[in-house]
Amino acid sequence: MIVSVNDFVRRQVKGSGKTYAKTLSFKEIVRHAEEQMVKKFYSNGYRDGVRLVEVANKFIDDFVCPYVKIDKDTKLISKLVKRQPNEEPYIQTRALNGKKVRTGKVELILYRNDILLENNENTTNADWELISINALPQGLGKLPIGPITMMRNQLNLVGGTKANYSSDEWAQSVWFWQKYATLQPESQNV
Repeated sequence: MIVSVNDFVRRQVKGSGKTYAKTLSFKEIVRHAEEQMVKKFYSNGYRDGVRLVEVANKFIDDFVCPYVKIDKDTKLISKLVKRQPNEEPYIQTRALNGKKVRTGKVELILYRNDILLENNENTTNADWELISINALPQGLGKLPIGPITMMRNQLNLVGGTKANYSSDEWAQSVWFWQKYATLQPESQNV
């Protein structure tokens, strides 16, 4: 089984407002994903062909969690953005202040090649491709899929991968994003 880096995940670098690794390269991260899958340290994702691979504890501190806990002093900013040129824009809300929460665990989101081929989103011919790196706030057992991603998937929009979600999954996603926000990178402050 070969895991490779999908071009989509390459945006997850310092200053992006996304989870990123301080010292590990994308190549090292996918090698670790291969090792963890051989050891069966993964769970199935929202559909067949999607896996959430657990990052070993020894690497957790290398990943930066981009979230802050929202409180009465949190200043929020919203703007219209696109993840990729061919996608519809969406309203992105981020925190302008606050302290990033500590990373509790990290999941590597892998898609099997045939799933990526459904929408021509594969960027290699590997068995699996790393699509996303998700650092979870300490104390959180599971990170819900974001509501914008869920919408793209369920409506089968450009940038989405066909899926259906329960009302509980939708509620958990909205609940999480009422409590946490991504900290706006300083380089993107208005």
